[in-house]
Amino acid sequence: MSVSLKMHKIEYRAFIKLFVKEGLTPSEIHSKFMKVYGDSSASFSTVKKWAAEFKRGRTSLEDDPREGRPKSATTPEIIEQVHDMVLDDRRMKVREITETIGISKERVGYILHEELDMKKLYARWVLHLLTADQKRTRMKISEQCLERFNKNKTDFMRRCITMDETWIHHYTPESRQQSKQWTEAGCSAPKKTSSVPPAGKVMASVFWDAEGILFTDYFEKGKTIIGEYYSNLLTRLDKKIVRKASVCKRKKIIFHQNNAPVHKSVLAM
Repeated sequence: MSVSLKMHKIEYRAFIKLFVKEGLTPSEIHSKFMKVYGDSSASFSTVKKWAAEFKRGRTSLEDDPREGRPKSATTPEIIEQVHDMVLDDRRMKVREITETIGISKERVGYILHEELDMKKLYARWVLHLLTADQKRTRMKISEQCLERFNKNKTDFMRRCITMDETWIHHYTPESRQQSKQWTEAGCSAPKKTSSVPPAGKVMASVFWDAEGILFTDYFEKGKTIIGEYYSNLLTRLDKKIVRKASVCKRKKIIFHQNNAPVHKSVLAM
């Protein structure tokens, strides 16, 4: 379930004004907004700008009068035209809209931010872009798991086992002897950070249930994970289940994994 927590800019400014009077810094104010409103929160630059305004004695929460073309340029027809252009190309620049429609950049910005309540965000990197079928399958599986959980929460948690893979970087830390440096008499010891270039990395396959980790396997970098390797992990998992989870001797476990090719290979299935 998603809940919209958007606020009007006037409400943001009212809170900023209140927090400034309480003595909070712009960073502290912005942190409060992020905890409640997340990505829909006002940007730090906006918080910093209005905090400075209120510290200088400003009382109004409204925008100052702006120069540029009159607001008559913001007609329903132009707003719809801008909206259509953005929906056709989400990466369209304000300059391109300005040149196409023939109104000022200030008016285009006003239409996008105030009339259409839109903002331009950087794309987030994700591991995979799921297809519509994959999304639907995940939704169905989630609904089935939720239905089982609601029927018997304790039984579900005892029977459910899942796994995931992650890269683990390993390091060769500098010794105390290696960190020695010549310093002048009376100077304090030099400082160093713990971050050093990684010596290498390994793939860790982790299997766990509600009680904790069942086992972890480390796969050497440079080799290829194939169905035979993963099916051997499942055989090891079966032995761990017999020893650790006695309830699974009487009932079938609920095993959850993702849809990586080796997970769906003939041997693994």
